[in-house]
Amino acid sequence: MAINIAYRSPNEIPDVIPVFPLPRALLLPRAELPLNIFEPRYLQMIEDVIRGERLIGMIQPNEPEENATKTPPLYSIGCLGRLTSFSESGDGRYQVVLTGITRFRVIEEIDVTTPYRQCKVDYTIFGEDLVQGFGEDDVDREALLKTLANYLAANSIEADWSGITQAPTEALVNGLCLMSPFGVREKQALLEAPDLRARAQLLVAATEITLAAGETDENGTLQ
Repeated sequence: MAINIAYRSPNEIPDVIPVFPLPRALLLPRAELPLNIFEPRYLQMIEDVIRGERLIGMIQPNEPEENATKTPPLYSIGCLGRLTSFSESGDGRYQVVLTGITRFRVIEEIDVTTPYRQCKVDYTIFGEDLVQGFGEDDVDREALLKTLANYLAANSIEADWSGITQAPTEALVNGLCLMSPFGVREKQALLEAPDLRARAQLLVAATEITLAAGETDENGTLQ
């Protein structure tokens, strides 16, 4: 999904942003993350960002999921997204889509009166995230598609293979990372990969480990 504002420099992006801590929720530049919002604090966050610059930082809590707390510590790296789709469910929920812009590093969490958390962040080390398709030529696309085909076959998952093979490499890598069934640490490793090539290599390696272990998911359809 395209966005109406082209961010060309980290200096064009606010350095204090609302953050949405959510385990296993991975956002990457130019990829889309659908969210079902129902908690009161995040309903308020959505209402506030709609009136502002429509920017939200997705970040994972850095604690075991079984020990989840209301204010968990956060990983230091997250990804900024722009709210590009919004609808009301009729029962008090919001259904939204965030489109990734760039990763960020948390400098500090700030004291706020809002029910949701906010952080001061820095984008400068991720300047290449703002360049569409950066690093695509370095990705081993053949290895990525081969591993994906093996994963789909092992899990009896139907897929639009024609659409997959025609997708731009950046969209393919980041889209597969978002759909991957990995845990918090693996998702964080994909997020923190230094470039698209490294992210693709991690994705292939993690998928091959999953296949070797004989782990499968329920049947489904990959769009």
